[in-house]
Amino acid sequence: MRIKEIHTVYSGITDALDCGELKTAFDLIQSLISGVQDLSCQNRLNELQDTYRYLLHYYAEGTRDPAREQIYASIRTGAYELADLVRHQALSSNTRSDARSWRFSILHPIDMADLVRRLPGLYEKEDPTPFETSVEQLFENVWKTVFLSGDETTPLRKALVNELFPAPAKCQMVSALLLGLQMSFDREKLYLLFDAAAAEDLEVRIRALIAVCLTLYRYRQRTMYYPGIRHRLDTLAEAPDFKRIMQTIILRFILSRETEKVTHKIQEEILPEMMKLKFTSQGERFGILSDSPGDEMNPEWNDFAGDDSMTKKLEEYANLQEEGFDVLHSTFIHLKNFGFFSEISNWFLPFTLRHSCFRIRENIRSIGMETLMQASFVCNSDKYSLFLSLQGIPATHRKRMMQQMDSQLKAMNEQQLQELKSRQNRVECITSQYIQDLYRFYKLFPRHAEFEDIFNWALDFHILPVLEPYSSDTETLLHIAEFYLRKGYYEDAQTLYDRLIEHDAQDEILYQKAGYCRQMTGDWQGALAAYLRAELLNPDSRWLLRRLADCYRLLKQPEEALVFYRRYEQLSPDTVPVLIYMGHCCLEMKNYADALKYYFKADYLEPETPKIWRAIAWSSFLSGKYDQARHYYRKILARQPQMQDFLNAGHTEWILQHIQKALTFYRSAVQAEDGGFDQFHALFRQDIPDLVQAGIEPTEIPILLDLLRYSLWHDQ
Repeated sequence: MRIKEIHTVYSGITDALDCGELKTAFDLIQSLISGVQDLSCQNRLNELQDTYRYLLHYYAEGTRDPAREQIYASIRTGAYELADLVRHQALSSNTRSDARSWRFSILHPIDMADLVRRLPGLYEKEDPTPFETSVEQLFENVWKTVFLSGDETTPLRKALVNELFPAPAKCQMVSALLLGLQMSFDREKLYLLFDAAAAEDLEVRIRALIAVCLTLYRYRQRTMYYPGIRHRLDTLAEAPDFKRIMQTIILRFILSRETEKVTHKIQEEILPEMMKLKFTSQGERFGILSDSPGDEMNPEWNDFAGDDSMTKKLEEYANLQEEGFDVLHSTFIHLKNFGFFSEISNWFLPFTLRHSCFRIRENIRSIGMETLMQASFVCNSDKYSLFLSLQGIPATHRKRMMQQMDSQLKAMNEQQLQELKSRQNRVECITSQYIQDLYRFYKLFPRHAEFEDIFNWALDFHILPVLEPYSSDTETLLHIAEFYLRKGYYEDAQTLYDRLIEHDAQDEILYQKAGYCRQMTGDWQGALAAYLRAELLNPDSRWLLRRLADCYRLLKQPEEALVFYRRYEQLSPDTVPVLIYMGHCCLEMKNYADALKYYFKADYLEPETPKIWRAIAWSSFLSGKYDQARHYYRKILARQPQMQDFLNAGHTEWILQHIQKALTFYRSAVQAEDGGFDQFHALFRQDIPDLVQAGIEPTEIPILLDLLRYSLWHDQ
């Protein structure tokens, strides 16, 4: 069987098992076994099928069996594991398989029990090289051994629970287990991660919890059938800080979604503007008279307020860093070419100045590098990049750079230094650094394409059935929902707000935010329903009244929209955008007199605004006030006219029987934009009912259009 066929069949097996179609899965497993001709695998498949047939027989007979669900889960997990084993054997027997590649070839097979026994002694030696070499070998063997045997698992478990075993080696074991589990499920590796997640060392523990979450997400369909997983999670959850750590992990992975956006923002917006130090004036901002509804969040939700003025650019970078965004990814993208990073285990290595890759030692400790080592905004991988880069700089320049770094670090006040040392900030720091290390590996490792990128997954751990009991309390869901909302993941946020509303149907803010999420995804009807529920609880919210009016207007219900715009106007008189929208509603209702009344008031409050003039001119045209329309189109055309302006000005002149002037404006409309005559004609056709209503005979329309065509042909 070819490699592609093996992967296709295996995918079919897992899909069938995920859906509970066990007979289909068994048939596909049989096709794989026929290729490898392994008698033990055939016997295991026969046992599974026999057990399943008995279960089906008793079910068909109507026999009540209290152990049925447990037996069914056992059959299902057994089928998953058998499929994993047969796939591995099929790939291994294929001479052209990637199972023969560097990812599966163990260059230095070791006796794990012997190495685990020797590592503590090697860690104490002054020369770090033997310890580093041994840890690399341990990492490689744990990662590339597809299914750990009992003899291999026992010494690893003893090492992970031994407080005297070197923490850096434990950290690397955790990463090796994670990497191996991403390629193939192994229950023993997952249980080893649970052992590590109970460690006293906080860094080992957090790394292991991250690895557990990623593994449970990767195999989210099958892990629910392992009762031992739920038992181990319940045991971990007894720790007082477990929920807080899990919440931190979930939120940090949400932040990781923003890394590419932040990288682009820094490179394309913040840094160029900081270089220019150019500030825009208030008058250069985009006008407030857009026809699209306001999509700003309710300022009453908290003090959050977006201000994109250039005066904030210098603060923006610092704010991104303070919020926990990965602001340094773009900086270190090009600093991963050192030989150090050719060893895969080094991408996950906790940072230490004792590492043998550092040839320079002078002044590193004396200038406060320990502070940098604790900083959460520089991950382990980037610290290695930084120090390896320093080695390539001449000594005099290196000293000057270190002094500058020293002065910047000393600028941090004592309070910040103390915060770095607090337990919660250590949790934030370790979590952030390890997730960033993982991000660097999956994005920048030279052969990263050979690994499935976990950061392309949604990573919404809080909705996994197996993890939900530990992340579904109101406080955690609110925190996660707020993160989704602020970062623009509206569908994810909406799902959580809907869940929260089920538990608290009297919280109008939840309805507001659920409505806002639907609005931002274009579900105006759903947004309207949520906003109406919120309005029952808080009828005097101006933000809410404005959203309700916008929804009704976009749903083509101008009468209802006008009701809420008027209520808004009572609370906040003389708001120009609202006056314009009220005019729009009247216009759609063909109440031209009231429409003009609102437009003229807006023009009085905010004169010299072409957008308001356009509304006045068109309303005047529709109401038969052609001289008034002509007056305003002249004002508009004297500014920066658009195709639609020339078109409407032409309509006005035509109604007044100024045919030549109408043709002149129509020609200008055709020439105004790149769309040419086709675009003009499409807009013109939309206005034909209004032209006929104004008195133009339908038979005149093709005549005038031909006049225009001849006129344009003559101009060419």
